[in-house]
Formats: sequence, C-alpha cells, structure tokens
Amino acid sequence: MTPHPIRLYAPDRPDGLDDLEPGLRLVIEPEPRPARLGVVPLITEYRDGIPVELVQYGTAVGLPRRAEGVSYIVSLALALALAPRRDDLLVPYREVRNASGTVIGCRQLAQPV
Repeated sequence: MTPHPIRLYAPDRPDGLDDLEPGLRLVIEPEPRPARLGVVPLITEYRDGIPVELVQYGTAVGLPRRAEGVSYIVSLALALALAPRRDDLLVPYREVRNASGTVIGCRQLAQPV
C-alpha cells in the first residue's frame, strides 16, 4: 500500500552500495493508490515569520479492510496511528542505504505495536 517499490534484501546486505541487485530477495511493486493518513488542516500560525500549519491527523484513506491471512505494507505514520487497532499493518525495517545515504530497501518488515 505504498507509492514506491519495497525492496527486501538479505540480512547481510551491506549499506553503501549503489547496485540494487546484491542480496535482493524480493521486490513488492507500488500501489497506484497508496494508503495514506488523512490530514485536516486547522490553522496557520507564524513562528519567527515562518508559516506553521497546525494539522490533525485523522483516519486512514485508501486502506483496505482487514482480510484473513493478508498483511499490508504501509507508511510508518499510518501503522503507528492504527497500531492499537490493526495487527495486519507492516512497515519496512532495518533499512538498506546506498552510497549517498538514500534508503533503497530494507532487510525486514516490522509490525508496530
């Protein structure tokens, strides 16, 4: 349920490589309509001349209902917001980074509790 592919790597995949292939175990393709955490803008205030929007994070948007034997990979923000009510939400865990430090995948998935 993410807008980008999830690359799962072997646990021993080192960071710092630009090549995406070494240790790659599985690629989960992105969803055309990813699940998101709904946001309600409340008010804009200014702090030292910088606009700061006060927002209230709401319910999940685009997240399927729970289905027996199915787990969904979602953003950490969404999984944390729903952790007390949904045990079927997983997030990328133990990130893999390329030479410039950009996250290119993960070594595991995690279930926030």
